[in-house]
Formats: sequence, C-alpha cells, structure tokens
Amino acid sequence: MRFVLVHGGFHGAWCYSQTIVELERLGEEAIAVDLPGHGERRGESQPTTFADRIDAIVSVLQPGDVLVGHSGGGFDVTLAADAAPDLIRHVVYLAAGLPREGRTIPEAMIMREDGSMADDFDVTGMLQHLHFDNDGAMTFADFEGAWKFFYHDCDEPTARWAFERLCPERGGETSTQPVSVPRFWQADLPRSYIRCTQDRTKPRWLSDLVANRLGVKALTIDTSHSPFLSRPPELAELIVHATTTTPTGPLLPD
Repeated sequence: MRFVLVHGGFHGAWCYSQTIVELERLGEEAIAVDLPGHGERRGESQPTTFADRIDAIVSVLQPGDVLVGHSGGGFDVTLAADAAPDLIRHVVYLAAGLPREGRTIPEAMIMREDGSMADDFDVTGMLQHLHFDNDGAMTFADFEGAWKFFYHDCDEPTARWAFERLCPERGGETSTQPVSVPRFWQADLPRSYIRCTQDRTKPRWLSDLVANRLGVKALTIDTSHSPFLSRPPELAELIVHATTTTPTGPLLPD
C-alpha cells in the first residue's frame, strides 16, 4: 500500500520522517505532504485557501492511496477525499478533526454532539502558550508549552528539534468559510480513527465525537498528540492495521 501523510497545524512533512522509515520497513510505501506555508513551503505566502491545500494533496495522489491526516490535517484529508474519492482506498484520522457539513472549521472543533458549543475546549490551558501577531499569525510562544502539549513523551532533544521547525498558522479563508464536502459523505469511504490516550491537545470528548461521526470504533495508541515522534514504529504498525478495519456505523455529516 501507499500512504500519503498529512500533517496538522504548525507542523510539516518533516514530522513524519521516522514514520515513513518504519512504514517502509513494513514493506509499505509512504510520502508526506507539506501544506502551503509549512515545512519546505514555509516561505510561501499565507493565509492559504482551501483550494491551495486540496491541491497540495490531490496533486500527489495515485489510485489506491491511503490518506492519513493528523490533528488539523483531518480537515485537509477530508477535503482531498471529497475532491478525488475514486483515488482513495482508506482514510485514517490520527487524533484528527472532521468537518461538519456547512460549518466552519473552528465551529467543528468546539461543537458538541447536541450542537452546543463547548466552553471547556481549552481545559488544559494550551491557548495560554500561543502568541497572536497583529497580522493574525499564531505561533507557540515558548518551547515549554510545545513540549508540554505536543511532545511530553519525547525526550528534550527530540522535542527541541520539532519546536525549531514549527511554523506560524494563519487562518484566513480556512477559519471563516463554511466547509461542504458532499462527495465525501456520499462516497462512504473506508475509514478509521486513532486516539492518542495521553493527548493533552485534543479533548477526549472531541476524539470520541469524531470517532462516532465517522461510524468507527476508535483505535488507540498510548502516546501524546505526536506519536510520529515518540513511538513511530508502533504508529506505523497501527496505521497499517487501521486499513484492515471497517466502519460499524454510518457517517454523520453534522
């Protein structure tokens, strides 16, 4: 199989370097994508559009690919799967978000099952470690915050290596425009969800909700929000295993 790995916010393709090695060790193929303004594409202007981000993924897809989206990358792989459902074999959501039809991404990140907006999304206090520039750029203000919320189960050299590669996030269209992915819901693609049991970034209730909306029983890995850095061999094996699972219920668009 061939895996196309999509990073989440602040990160880039670099975060999957060891996971790619481990997938190849298992006899699989894998590539990681830099979304516009991230990783090797950091110098590109931001904010980006949905079309920019979709193109970054769809342009590398081949028939039968497995899409893997981490964290905010879950929204991106869903958009890509909506654009090219015939190319996708399976979608793996790794501690990832899932769009709500006709809603913005921020709404999808804080909306509970009953449609109410959560008032405890930042229960761990991560937002206190973010810095917001006048131009709208959002960055991690300090290494300690990134280590605590993204990489607490990594050693300090690994966490610092990652922190030095983090890039700013600028919302723009992707924060304000409603998302519609009708072909994704209709295609009913094979899919799975992986929950990180030590996650300090994504609330447990939101992981459970996404798994429920995907109609799957969540797989788990005992790591922080970033298993690609703390336990890449186990993550690679779990991603491969995920492709053998099947949904137990329907997709729920909203």
